[in-house]
Amino acid sequence: MTTFTVGVVGAGRVGAVLAAALRTAGHEVVSVAGESDASRARIEALLPGVPTRKPTDVARDCELLLLTVPDDMLANVVTVLAASGALHEGQYVVHTSGRHGLAVLEPARAVGAHPLAIHPAMTFTGTALDLERLKGTTFGLSADEAQRAVARGLVEDLGGRPAWVPDEMRTLYHAGLAHGANHLVTLVTEALEILSASGVDDPSATLRPLLTAALDNALEHGDAALTGPIVRGDLGTIEAHLEDLRANAPQTIPSYLALARASLDRAVTDGRVVPIRAARIAALLDAAAAPREADQTHPISETR
Repeated sequence: MTTFTVGVVGAGRVGAVLAAALRTAGHEVVSVAGESDASRARIEALLPGVPTRKPTDVARDCELLLLTVPDDMLANVVTVLAASGALHEGQYVVHTSGRHGLAVLEPARAVGAHPLAIHPAMTFTGTALDLERLKGTTFGLSADEAQRAVARGLVEDLGGRPAWVPDEMRTLYHAGLAHGANHLVTLVTEALEILSASGVDDPSATLRPLLTAALDNALEHGDAALTGPIVRGDLGTIEAHLEDLRANAPQTIPSYLALARASLDRAVTDGRVVPIRAARIAALLDAAAAPREADQTHPISETR
């Protein structure tokens, strides 16, 4: 096992946890940059004894630099660190962005550093709870051929599973994760709101076993796991849903319609809904959307 002295720029939810995991695996975390109160609290909780320093000082004094900053800040951070002379030849410069590949680290490569992209496909709380969750987590990796062994070794030290992502496909890879996980949070939150409006006393407990089964079935069987009124062609049920949502949870209608249309298209493609029935369902969904879309397209003029 190759161990490194590690510096961390960005002690957010991801950076503090990954640094703590690397430390547990035998790497020496020598310093970390984090300015907010939340970052400092995470450093104290997860990296006790590790000094907090300026980003340039952190970068100068480590063999492996972990950049865990927001996607839109990453290019500027790398550029500034390279221009200041803080990055150096032979250093490993690692970012954890899902969207970006190696190109964003070109300023580091230009000074002789080795760029790596290591993205954990996991949501983080920024607490010790995440350390256990890292075990078995897939990490989307991009690296030059000569650096692949190092990238793979780091993921193994974190307890994860490596998955190689072509550099030019990183954004698409990240879009898939965001669509599946981030949008799932919105969907589940809206479902909780609907159940609460219906009078269910514990919406979370009601949904949990259903969602767990649906997710497991979808991951295992894909479209074949789809059930419910769309695939059954239950026009009356869909119409009743929309009527009650309009009255009690109107904020959920746009996503209900969008996902109903997507589900209908997939059910038609695999032959589970016949075209004639599908056309009637599509017309119902279009009619339900029409008033809202009309309001957005033709706003009421101000009274003069």
